[in-house]
Parts: sequence; C-alpha cells; structure tokens
Amino acid sequence: MSIYFWVVIIYLALLMGISIWKSRIIKNQEDFMVAGRKVPTYKLVGTLLCTWLGSGTLLAGAGLAARVGISELWLAAGAWIGIIIVFFLAGRVRRIAQYTVPDILELRYNKYARILGTIVIVIAYTTIVGYQFRGGGFVLNLIAGIPEWQGVLLTAVFIIFFTAFAGMLSIVSVDIINGAVITLAVLIAVPLVMFHLGGVGYITNELDSTLFDPLGGHNWIWVMGVFFPTFLLLLGESNMYQKFYSAKNEKSAKNAVVLWVIGTVIIETAIASLAILAFSYFNALDPSGLLHLASEDSERVILHTARYATEVGIPLAGGLLLICAAVAIITSTGNSFLLTPSTNLTRDIYQRFINPDAPEKTIILFQRIMIMLLGIIAWLLLTQFRTILDMAFTAYTMIGAGLTPALLAAFLWKRVTTAGGVASIATGMGVTLTIAIVNSLREEPLIGYEYIVLPAAGLSILVLISVSLLTPPDPKEKWNTFYEN
Repeated sequence: MSIYFWVVIIYLALLMGISIWKSRIIKNQEDFMVAGRKVPTYKLVGTLLCTWLGSGTLLAGAGLAARVGISELWLAAGAWIGIIIVFFLAGRVRRIAQYTVPDILELRYNKYARILGTIVIVIAYTTIVGYQFRGGGFVLNLIAGIPEWQGVLLTAVFIIFFTAFAGMLSIVSVDIINGAVITLAVLIAVPLVMFHLGGVGYITNELDSTLFDPLGGHNWIWVMGVFFPTFLLLLGESNMYQKFYSAKNEKSAKNAVVLWVIGTVIIETAIASLAILAFSYFNALDPSGLLHLASEDSERVILHTARYATEVGIPLAGGLLLICAAVAIITSTGNSFLLTPSTNLTRDIYQRFINPDAPEKTIILFQRIMIMLLGIIAWLLLTQFRTILDMAFTAYTMIGAGLTPALLAAFLWKRVTTAGGVASIATGMGVTLTIAIVNSLREEPLIGYEYIVLPAAGLSILVLISVSLLTPPDPKEKWNTFYEN
C-alpha cells in the first residue's frame, strides 16, 4: 500500500477517535441534534464551511471547471449570494431556537408542511450523501487500487458509524480540523501548480481563452440553470439552519456567516483554478500513459492532482495534505447530510406523530437507527444517476424548488398563507421528482439536469404566490413569531 493510503487511514482514525470520545458526553437529544446549543463562532464557521464544500465542489464542480473554465463559478456564486442573504436571517433563525427546518414549516404553516418538508429533505440529502460515498470510492481506488464499488462501501460504513456515535457534537468538533486542512491544502496547491506550469505566460499562451470567459461560450439560460440550484439550495439548506440552532447565541450565528462567505469564495475559486490548470496538463499527456486524464474523468481532477502531485510541482507533503483535504471534504459533508434527515425523521415524524413522550435515550437510539437506514438508501441511490453532477443538480433542485420558496416566505412575506406554503412544497417536490424519474428512464434526459431548476422552482414560486393571494390571510399569531424583535 502507498504512503497515501496510510496517511488517509491515520487521518480517518483521528476523526473516528474524536467522534467516539465525544459520544461519551451525549446526554440528551439537544446534545445529539444541536450540540447543546453551545457552539462558538470559530467552530460554527468550520462546520458550515466543511458542510458546504462537499463532493459537489470537489468532484462535480471541479470537473465542470476543468471542462468549461472559470464560468463554472456561476455554480458556486449561487451559494455566495445565498450566504449573503442568509446573514440577515441567521439571528432570527437562532432566536426561534427549533431543531429542524420542518419545525419552522409547521410553526408557520401546518403539520402537512412539516411532513412534506421532511420528505423533501430525506430524498435530497440521501442523494447528496450517496455521491459522498462515490467520492470516497474514487479516493480509495486511486490511492490503494481498491475496486471502486468496495471503496464506496467502505466509505459508507465509515460515514454512517462516525455520524451515529455523537451526532452534531462530533461533527462540529472535527470540522474545525477539516476546515483548516482544506483551506491550507488548496491555497498551497494553486500557486505551486501555476508556477510549475509556467505562470501567467502559460495561462495566456497555452490555455484556451474561453476558459477564462465569464460565460464560457454559454448563454444566460445556462448561467441561470447552474446559478439557481445552489442559490436556492443554500437558502433552504437544512444543515445550515440546524447549525444556527447549535450556535451559543444570535451574535455567534451572524458572525459565523460573515467568515463563512469569505472562506467559501476563496476556497471554491481556488479549487476551480486548480482544476483548470491541472486538467490542462494531465489531459494533454499521452492517452496511453498512466497520468493521462480523459475528459469523461474530469470529475477526478483534484484527486488525480493529489495522487500525482509531484508531476505538477507540488511536493509529496503537499499531495498528502491535498488528499487529506479531499477526505475531509467527503466525510464532513457526508456526516452532516446524513445527520440532518435522520434528525428530521426522528424529530418531525417519530417524536411528533408516533411517540411524542419517548424518553431521551429512546429518541437518540431511534435516530442512530435512522442514520444507518438512510446510509443504506443513499448507497442504493447511486445506481440511478450517471454522474455526480447529475446527482448534485437533482438534489439541489429538490431543496431549492421544494423547500426554499415556502421557507423564505415564512421569514419575508407576511401575506403567505398556509395553503400557499403547502402547495408550493408539494409542487416543487413533485415537478423535480417527475423530471428525475423520466430522465432516469431515457437514454437522453428529457430536460438537462442543469436546467430542471427552472421549471421546478418557477412553478413552485408561482403556486406559492397565486394560492396565497387566492386564499384568506393567516391570523397574526401565525406569522408574528417570525417578525418580532
């Protein structure tokens, strides 16, 4: 086995050790679900950053950047703008002090909104967890020659057990380490690769100029298609709200958002730049050689760069750090996106409708069982999509169209009605599911995955507004909690 394999094993052992240690202090569901509501700003920044920078960025986003250039950042920019808007909501979200997004949906609308919201989150988040498993399979195949399907299973087992041990307490504890590793690795790698390849002269003389065109040769419909999935996902991102609930106070939540957007802009831009530079080198090599990277494998470009770091001017230590950053990105996102739907099923279905008087130990046990069950479902979902990018767009749209319009309306539009909110969630979820199922049954997609957000979110918003205006306004006590100072 290579040194890369053993470094990854040691890194994962460190993370698992922290999770097991933290599991010793879990006393109740508040500890497991929202880390006792005591998370300081610096830990909150780390966990927000690590949760967002998943395989969607490391694999799908980097692969898209390798193929189309800097215009890929329209995909990332959706999140950047979303985070800025979230700054104005973070304090109010923390003040409400619930556990889950469906808690908010029932508080503002009704129990049917809670149930539909839970279904949306479970479908979308298990899909996202699924492609973290695939990312782990890529890593283990690259560094140890483990067959990809076995690597997927090993990654799934690690993420499931890590999450089940200590929930949010373990996630926020290790994400400060993961965040530091990710930031350091990509910021070191980019200048080393650029200067090794020839610096600014290489970029201007050797690379296709369209790689640095803001539109990349696409039209504005394409831009909207890649911008809005991440924009709408971010605004309805249940992990984010659950972590705001974990903050020790409103000020910590708002301060964390400021640092989060700065870190996200820097790191996602660096990953896109690294993907463009490294892919231009590896793709141009002899196709019969080991180091060549074909266009259809562009989603692996960051992992390929880490494994063969010395070929592009990164010392071995830098390559090891970059592979650890990849592992950090995959595991931290997998953990968070597995914890959230398990919390939803526990809090919003089991505790709300099945066993309202369940003792704390029973609630925690039930959630741990849900973590394992959802992990298995996430693994099964991998078979339904051809690429990680397709999975990402579908999951993002499920949240962005099915959840975000009704959720934002709760905070921003007093005139939204219960009927309008419920109808919007059902419409967004239904349209996204219908398109995804039809696409999976065809040789060629009926609607490209990068465009499904446009009809799904458009209809969801239209239904939200029209149904709300056609139904009587809700009483003040229904919406006042979301606006009082």
